[in-house]
Amino acid sequence: MVTITWHGHACVSITLSNGYTVVIDPHDGGSLGLKPPSVKGDLILVTHTHFDHNAVEVVRKDKSRVLMEFAGESRLDDVVVKGFMTYHDKAQGRRRGKNYVYVVRAEGVRVAHLGDIGHVPSGDVLAELTGVDLLMLPVGGTFTIDAREAWETVEKAKPVNVMPIHYWVKGLNLPIAPVDEFLKLVRGYEVVRLPTNTFKLEEYKGKVVVPSPP
Repeated sequence: MVTITWHGHACVSITLSNGYTVVIDPHDGGSLGLKPPSVKGDLILVTHTHFDHNAVEVVRKDKSRVLMEFAGESRLDDVVVKGFMTYHDKAQGRRRGKNYVYVVRAEGVRVAHLGDIGHVPSGDVLAELTGVDLLMLPVGGTFTIDAREAWETVEKAKPVNVMPIHYWVKGLNLPIAPVDEFLKLVRGYEVVRLPTNTFKLEEYKGKVVVPSPP
């Protein structure tokens, strides 16, 4: 079973049945007004080097491996990571730089994390995202795609499940929208609001999963 845990903002961990843990986009908590992630990663992925996504030391442990702004394909232990360069804006990176999308494959499932993507993906990136078991994408706008662009991405990629990230929650000191703006647009998926910040991916199909803040 693959366990997904939301650590607030864009930080998510993927824990395999043997305990091996992939952490994506760690933050330090305090800089954002949130709790710091309570996880350590065997593998740490960073989609871009902005402060709220690259606090590697917070989740590092002995022998952690780190892929930062990685494009290409890499097999690390029992995990395959594919990275794709995208942009943090709609101006080919001229405003906010590059952003790297990751598709993680392990234990027969594919999980995608779009980081701070600033445009609706297309081409090879969209092809790789199509049909993933879980699509994690920003929905809060301002610095990323907004709710409507996020939903357009979902409609194009047709993932098995969706998990919105990078939206306003109580305490967060960034001017981004709450998740409700995205949830209003959902069609064809069942919205599931969890009482916890963690869930087992294989137990869900056709859902928009909204974990509770940690």
